[in-house]
Amino acid sequence: MNTVAGIDLGTQSCKVILYDYENKKLVAWSQVPIDMIADNEGTREQKAEWYQTAISQCFAELAPELKKTIRALGVSGHQHSLVPLDAENKAVYNVKLWCDTSTATECLLLTAAAGGEQNLIVESGLPMRPGYTAPKVLWLKNNKPEAFEKLAHILLPHDYINFLLTGKYTAEAGDASGTALFNIRTRKWSEQVCTLIDRKVLECLPQIIAPGSPAGEVSDIAAQAYGIPKGAIVATGSGDNMISAIGTGTVTDGFLTMSLGTSGTLFGFSATPIIDPLGDLAAFCSSSGGWLPLLCTMNCTVASEEFRKLFALDVRSFDNEAAKAPIGADGIVVLPFFNGERTPNLPNGRASVTGITAANFKRENIARAALESVIFGMRIGYDRFNHVGFKAQEIRLTGGAAKSPLLQELAANIMNLPVHLPANDESGALGAAIQALWTLTKEPLESLVAKHVILTQTIEPKTEAVKRYDEAYGEYSKYLEKLQSLYS
Repeated sequence: MNTVAGIDLGTQSCKVILYDYENKKLVAWSQVPIDMIADNEGTREQKAEWYQTAISQCFAELAPELKKTIRALGVSGHQHSLVPLDAENKAVYNVKLWCDTSTATECLLLTAAAGGEQNLIVESGLPMRPGYTAPKVLWLKNNKPEAFEKLAHILLPHDYINFLLTGKYTAEAGDASGTALFNIRTRKWSEQVCTLIDRKVLECLPQIIAPGSPAGEVSDIAAQAYGIPKGAIVATGSGDNMISAIGTGTVTDGFLTMSLGTSGTLFGFSATPIIDPLGDLAAFCSSSGGWLPLLCTMNCTVASEEFRKLFALDVRSFDNEAAKAPIGADGIVVLPFFNGERTPNLPNGRASVTGITAANFKRENIARAALESVIFGMRIGYDRFNHVGFKAQEIRLTGGAAKSPLLQELAANIMNLPVHLPANDESGALGAAIQALWTLTKEPLESLVAKHVILTQTIEPKTEAVKRYDEAYGEYSKYLEKLQSLYS
């Protein structure tokens, strides 16, 4: 038996799968949790050594005889997070995460230094937002000058895992395009943006390698540490959204992937760059040679989780409660900005429940409004996709919350598109494994995706439901327009 390993470093946990590509089946799986440092000022951080421990524990849970079958490895990592290392490969500070909103001031400083938001969008395809990596680097310089002085390597989480596996510093266009330090047209680091922070930044960034090429091979140190074969190929890896695009088969024009987790993303493959002049869609590169325009919301399932805990309900019971309420939750609207928000750009945003009356103030209505807010946030991005000329034919749904039948129905009807469910709900780990297989075999990626990404159930939109959800989305948009000025 021969396998490829898919490593999925998420915000809350790390997973490793072993995929038998000859028989098209998952033969091993492990997962360990990862903690987070958080405060009320928007700080969301982790420690680089936690990632090293998580990888070690995940591989330790796999049988030694199965690990011997690994021929190649691929890595998916959460985007944007800053892993700052010194010349001795030690972290000079914590990893500031994608969901950290403490860098709002740095975003304003960089935007002003660039001469305005439109100049940034022209150069990098992105406005400066707290989620991206660039303001985190400036934050480190402004707030931890001694750490910045020692800074020698600026890595993203997947770059760091690749380094642990190979001992080499590399990057690729997909994940790099989410740093706001990258020119998505030239697929090179942007000297112009890097210099806005400090002249040393460009020197700290790793070499960009081409899609489908190896980042290196498993080193002797990694082989001994993790019990995996020395010399096994390590693929370029990428950010979680780029890898999920592979794991859901979104590698050709016309498909959208909707990923529902702590954050929510909506993205589609494009053979040409798509740049949203408003900056609501991030103009990312794909990891397969094209581009990946993407919407990200920071509070996808956060509202449903918070209300679920408040009501002391498990996931299924919460969904059942929400299903009792009518479409539109009888007028109740949840704005789910528990962690601030990235789209719309409200780093200081707060969550709220509006539209309450004595007649509709019921648990089932609040539950439903919380779930509707998940897909209404995605609808903002879908409207932008339509505006920039991206014509979607279907949605492929993934992420932990994609298992909810109610959210599946909401996605189909609010977006008015067929929703397809991949058989394997671990799109990040599977996508990393398929990328590893692509690097190993050199078989065209489209061909590999056709073989290994299996779609099962399809949910079709219903005309009457689509109409009623359009009305409910109008109410959501009305409250959003009125209240977001409080947090700007």
